[in-house]
Parts: sequence; structure tokens; C-alpha cells
Amino acid sequence: MKTAIDWTTGQMDYRAFIERKSQLGGMAGFEPLWIPDFLFDFQKALVEWAIRKGRAAIFADCGLGKTPMQLVWAENVVRKTRRPVLVLTPLAVAAQTVREASKFGIPAARSHRGEITSTIVVTNYERLHYFQSDDFSAVVCDESSAIKHFDGARQQAVTEFMRKIPYRLLCTATAAPNDFIELGTSAEALGELGRMDMLSTFFKNDENSLHPIWWGARWRFKQHAERDFWRWVCSWARAIRRPSDLGFEDGAFVLPPLNQRELVVQNRDNFSGFLFPMQATTLDEQREERRLTLGPRCQKVADLVNGHHPAVVWCQLNDEADLLERLIPGARQVKGSDTDGAKESAFEDFSAGRLRVLVTKPRIGAFGMNWQHCAHMTFFPSHSFEQFYQGVRRCWRFGQERPVNVDIVTTEGELGVLKNLQRKADAADKMFTEIVSLMTEAMQIERTSNRPHSVGAPSWL
Repeated sequence: MKTAIDWTTGQMDYRAFIERKSQLGGMAGFEPLWIPDFLFDFQKALVEWAIRKGRAAIFADCGLGKTPMQLVWAENVVRKTRRPVLVLTPLAVAAQTVREASKFGIPAARSHRGEITSTIVVTNYERLHYFQSDDFSAVVCDESSAIKHFDGARQQAVTEFMRKIPYRLLCTATAAPNDFIELGTSAEALGELGRMDMLSTFFKNDENSLHPIWWGARWRFKQHAERDFWRWVCSWARAIRRPSDLGFEDGAFVLPPLNQRELVVQNRDNFSGFLFPMQATTLDEQREERRLTLGPRCQKVADLVNGHHPAVVWCQLNDEADLLERLIPGARQVKGSDTDGAKESAFEDFSAGRLRVLVTKPRIGAFGMNWQHCAHMTFFPSHSFEQFYQGVRRCWRFGQERPVNVDIVTTEGELGVLKNLQRKADAADKMFTEIVSLMTEAMQIERTSNRPHSVGAPSWL
């Protein structure tokens, strides 16, 4: 990749600088070349739209078939351009994607260090630096919520890598679970409005500043701009929780019951002189609460999952995971310090049923995996709704045939964390409902406005 700076002289090449900052805008797609019968009707509609768009986002809920959709999209680009397509996935999802491709008869292979191993090359986000963007005609970002943070190194690396690639597809279930302003990261990666252009067009803040420090909850829609914003999002993205959101029959895409229990552990040995347990309000107090209640909480989880059925145990702290691995016979912990190979091996063993209990953190294993064989999990709550949502949806997803049981184990002092998590869940559900409603309306307006009309001459001519 050509740099904008000549490091031998320290001078900036202005032409290279402009080239690096430029974006490919407008329509970039083509007519579909191959739409296989194994896609459901709603999947066909989404794939056909994304192919014609060329640079698009599909925000489809867990289990709706994002993997076959993105593979068919990639195969169409390969047939159009005769050049490879790169698929970026979270850790351990790459192997799952290659297996899905083989099942559907689509050529795809894993690459670890930049090798062009097939027409569709699959790798992890962590290995992007081994690849050259000039080698590919398209990039697919699986679980693209991984690039949603504007100040994140991954977001910057992926956006820069894709900047001049003509075809791009983002696929995720949670584009922006709590703050739809973060949809701007997806728009920028696709070559639509940049983040500052998006802000100045649709939003304002009371401080009248466009400085990134104000990014977040202080931003609000300009007067009458909300509908225009969603019509703009609809021009490059489609959101769907179930097939009926797009006017199709739900059929087999109906989720089983989700049984969520909140279990409060009482630890009366740590009241610190108070008659009743006090709410942990600050982050420091919450960390201290977790440390003081480590034993009772972990023992409760161990009692819940000891049995014969598979279970996922989601933790927040290393001490929690270490203790649970000792308390639960046959459990295996996946930790951040493990090698990528060790992590993938553990996830593969759990997926294949060779491991009964998996102990890990949501930020390590909660994205992209299909674990419909498991119907029980436990959580120690945190303030991250996205991690909770993604963790639950590893098992509670379309294709799951049993009710899913989620046990949330907390303490009297951390009930405030649980309330905050529920508040975020309610807000996210409301936001996604609005997205689907406004996108459906915008698509109807788009279809109406694009309908050809005959124009007759006035009678007085």
C-alpha cells in the first residue's frame, strides 16, 4: 500500500495523501450471475439487492443465514471479476465458514499469512495485516460489529484496507445495539458518508462542536432529520430480525422459548459493618463486590451446570474463570492468553460435542459461533449489552430446537448492574423495531418513486 509520507525525506506526497483519503461513492453493483436454490426466498432477496448495490450491509439476526448469503455474494463477485474475494471473520469462525462453503459447494479456503488459497479466501480480523488490498476485488466483513468503534484500531485498519476495493459487504446481527450513531462506522467502511459528514448532515449537539470527544449520547437528530437519516441508511443497508420483516413467511424461522432467570447470591459475611448489603454504584465498588463474592457466585454456577447436558459459562474476570474450571468437572477454559490455535481447538471441541462445559469471556467467544446443540448458559452480568446479546445468541438462534435457559448469577450489591443491562436491552429492542419499521417504509417509498410513469403532453399543446 502506497504511503502518503516519504520516510526518507519526511515530506508528504500530496497526491498519495488524496488517493488514500478518497472514497468510491455511488452504485457499484451488477446483475446477479448465480442465485442457488439452497437460499430461502428472503435470503435471495437480500443477496440480489446486495449484489446490485455492490457495497452494502446486511444486518440480519442470528441464525438467519448470513454465512450462506455472504458466500453466495462473494461467489457472484468472483464470477464477475475473475479475481479473489477476502472474507474476514472473528477468531474460530473462519473454520466454520470454510465448512459451510464446502457444504454448499462454494470454493473457499483458509489463509493465515496472506496466501491466496482459493477464489474465496477466509481469514481472521487479527491477520488482516498479512494481506494486500490490491489482491482482492471484494471484502466481506463477517460480524462487522467488530469495527463499530470509531477510535478502534481494528475499525481504522479495516476501513483503510477496503477504501479502494470496489465491492464490499458487511454482515452482522448487532450493528449498533445501543447507539445508532455508530452506524456511521459501517457507512464509512462502505464508502458512503464519512462520520463527520454524517454528523453534520443529520445530527447536532448542544455544544455545537464536531470534535470526536462529543461522540455519543449528546448527539441528537436535527429537526425533521430522523426520517431522512433512516432513508439514507436504507440506501446501503437492510435490517431483518425475521423473514416477515421483509414481507416473507417466517416458516421455520421461529425461535423457541428463552427462559431467563436472575439468581441473586447472598453473601452475608461481607457487609462491611452495614446491617444490609449496599448497592455497588461506582466501577471500583463493583469490582470489589465481585472480588468479595467470588466464591459463592462461582459455586452457584458450578451447581447449576453440573450434570450431563452441554453448557456455556460466561465470565468477566480471570479469577472467575480459573475457579470455575476447577469447580466444574471436565470444564475447559478459553482465556485471552491462549494461542489462536488453542482457542480454535477448544471452540471446535465444544461445537463437535467433545467438550461438555466451555468457560470463557464474551469478548473472546461470543461472536459468530453456532452452538445450537447447547441450550444452557450462565452469565455474570456486566454493563455491555452487546456482549450479553451475542453470548445468548450463540445458542438461542434460528435452528435451535429446544428452549434455551439463561441463568444470570449476581449479588445483592450488583443489582444496579442488572438493571442497567435490562435498560439497555429494552432500548436496543425499541431501536431495532424502529429501524425495521422505517426501513420498510423507506423501501416502499423507493419502489414507488422508481416506478416508471408515462408523461402525457398538456392538452393545450
